Amino acid sequence: MKTISSVVEHYIKTKPFLLSALSQGIINLTSLARTMMPELEQEIGKDVKQGAVVMSLKRLSEDLDFRVNHKIVKVLRSIGEITVRSSLTDYTFAISDTILNKQADLISNINSFPEVFYTSSRGVNETNIVVSSSINHIVEKLFVDEKQIERTDNLASITVKLPKDNISTPGVYYYIFQRLAWEGIIINEVISTSYEFTILVSEQEVDVAFKVIKDLKNLS
Repeated sequence: MKTISSVVEHYIKTKPFLLSALSQGIINLTSLARTMMPELEQEIGKDVKQGAVVMSLKRLSEDLDFRVNHKIVKVLRSIGEITVRSSLTDYTFAISDTILNKQADLISNINSFPEVFYTSSRGVNETNIVVSSSINHIVEKLFVDEKQIERTDNLASITVKLPKDNISTPGVYYYIFQRLAWEGIIINEVISTSYEFTILVSEQEVDVAFKVIKDLKNLS
């Protein structure tokens, strides 16, 4: 059953200008509630008391801890191609003296399979390898002597191309990940370059995650 609080929150979080105004305390809650009521009543399917909407807005505004400005909205509206890949496996290995040689061998092995997904990132103590599940047997054979820290199967990737303004606009990634978190999406990995980023999520959640990111292009 939909509650007034949940419907109010959904209404506000899809309108970043209102979100920003609420977080800064520069909007009249009574006037906003009056404007929102017809849409809220249609969503809930019954009459709504204005005072209840005002209280929901007040609680929401007190909980907001971030800002969304016009530059962020401009960047998000300019999101480019969104690519989804499924049937992926995420491996995490401890850094070793031989790990780079093993990765080189893996790349050499998969060069003849252009349809195979492969990406890797390296931290201080760990290296991460994400591949199409169809070549798991190759990874496991090559890295058999390496210390495997984690392995996660049945993942999907969403790769998003961002405009060049992305690198000079603070808060872009924060807002995207906040929206994903709002929907309860668990992000297994984040891999980024200057103008694109890739997230890994479970195959069960990829449709919702894709919709969240796609809807960012239609922010009002």
